[in-house]
This record gives sequence, C-alpha cells and structure tokens, in this order.
Amino acid sequence: MAAAQGHFSDHSDGIRGTGDKAESTAGTPVPAAFRRAVDALRTARLRSEMEIEPTRPPQRLAPYAYAVEAAVVDGEEDLADGRLVLLHDPAGHDAWKGTFRLVTLVRAELEPEMAADPLLPEVCWSWLTGALEARGLAYGEASGTVTMAGSHYFGGLAARRPATQIEIRASWTPLEGAGGVPDTAAHLAAWSDLLCQIAGLPPAPAEPPGGTGPAGGTGAAGTVSGAGVVSLPQRRGPQGA
Repeated sequence: MAAAQGHFSDHSDGIRGTGDKAESTAGTPVPAAFRRAVDALRTARLRSEMEIEPTRPPQRLAPYAYAVEAAVVDGEEDLADGRLVLLHDPAGHDAWKGTFRLVTLVRAELEPEMAADPLLPEVCWSWLTGALEARGLAYGEASGTVTMAGSHYFGGLAARRPATQIEIRASWTPLEGAGGVPDTAAHLAAWSDLLCQIAGLPPAPAEPPGGTGPAGGTGAAGTVSGAGVVSLPQRRGPQGA
C-alpha cells in the first residue's frame, strides 16, 4: 500500500517533524528513546493480508504518543480491524511500572459457531498473551476487557443473519531493552498476529531455522521478513501534528 502520513503528539498540541529533526511544539527535543521506538515500529514487516497506516494518536494519555490502525483484508472485505497506540512518559508511570505502554483495540465479527462458545472471552484474551509469548516478548501489567455484542435485524434488514462482534481492549508494558527502548517492531508483529487470528486466518507458515518470524528469514529483531509480507509504510516527510 502507499506510504501514509503519521503523527507524533504530546498531550497538548503534538510534536512536529520526524527522525532526528523531530521536536516538540515547545521547542524541546523529542526524547531519543521515543524516537527510536517509533522508528522501530516503521521497520516491522507484517503479513500481506494486513493493511496498516499511521493515524493520529489520542491526546492527554501520555506526554508522547504514536498510533497505527490496521485491517485484515480479504478482497473487498475487512475481516478484522484495530488500533495500536504507543505511549511514552520519560518520567515513568506508577501504573505502567515503566516509561512505555502499548494500548490496543481489536474488533471482528464472529462466525455463529464461534460466538456460541462460552469460553470465547478467555480464549480471546489468551490469543493476546499467546501472541506476545510466541515471539518471546517480556511484558508486564497487562490488563483489558473482552466484550461480545450481538445484533439481530428486523424490518427492512430482516434478511440479514444475526451477527456477533468481539472487541478486545487491552494494554501492557513492554520490557525496555538497550537504551531504555522496547522492541516495538516485535510487539507490533505480535499484535498483527492477534489481529490475523481474530480475523480467522490460518497461522502463517512456520519460520525456518534461524528465522525471526513466520515465513521469513532474519530481519529486524522480532519482525517477519521474506515472501508474503509487507512493511509498515514510511512517512512522506515532516508533517505538523
């Protein structure tokens, strides 16, 4: 897909620029750890069924934030969609127990047989934690909700079959690595695994020995590379938030 614009933001008017030229609207430099974490997100390589692009992040959740939105697409049909937000507070956050936090919303419509499973909420939560653990990612303070909502149609819509939507809202603190920066590319790849799983896609081909992800050879840490994957598009250039 084509390159898309993205936005940095602080809790008021945002951050301008990209790369080494990024700076806050107050004229202070964007923290290097946050800049590196965002740059790593842009290197993640994901399954070709994913369409992903940066989007405007929420305000006031943290001093710095960056967000992407994605959909799992089959032809003209969106099988699942979601948003992933990277938050950063250089001073740390007591509830996070760290300086970074990942927040997500994932949604999909379920097949009737799947929706009837009383254990579905627990299963969906295990998909999130399992996606992180399958990529060897350490994390803490995970929390969230799994919500199911049913729709029945009447009158002029009576021909539609009943539908059930599942929604996962979650957040977790990624383990910070060298220089206080978490492996955000790997966390994005794990999140995309969750999105593909809730969309009902079969698992990606098993990775070869020495690979870093399904159907791929060695690429950026925790990412997938090789055939059948696409990269998160780069920004066109400096943009005002």
